[in-house]
Amino acid sequence: MEAGRLKTVRSDWADTVLVCKKCSKKLDGGFGSKGKTPLAKALREALGVRKGRKGALGIIEVKCLGICPRGAVTVVTGHAPGDWALVTDGAPIAQVVRDLGLGPRPAPDGQDG
Repeated sequence: MEAGRLKTVRSDWADTVLVCKKCSKKLDGGFGSKGKTPLAKALREALGVRKGRKGALGIIEVKCLGICPRGAVTVVTGHAPGDWALVTDGAPIAQVVRDLGLGPRPAPDGQDG
């Protein structure tokens, strides 16, 4: 590969979600029916997305975002990178999905599909 040359790889992602893995580990999961599921996994299950670049949404666990809230997980979304969320443990995943703006989005100009 030539020096200074940028190579790209295609992804099917429409959005990206960064979830602090360190926060999740401190909560020992904290989500799901038994409170033992990590937030990233619970979001993937609720939204029906798979891991990797072929999914519709990228949900990535990152080492540490540097906020370290007590009893919560720090989350950053690609569509609102300036507004970091602190998701408290045990929060209903459906509500988290809505609050993060990850559910189905309306079509532009009110058009369907």
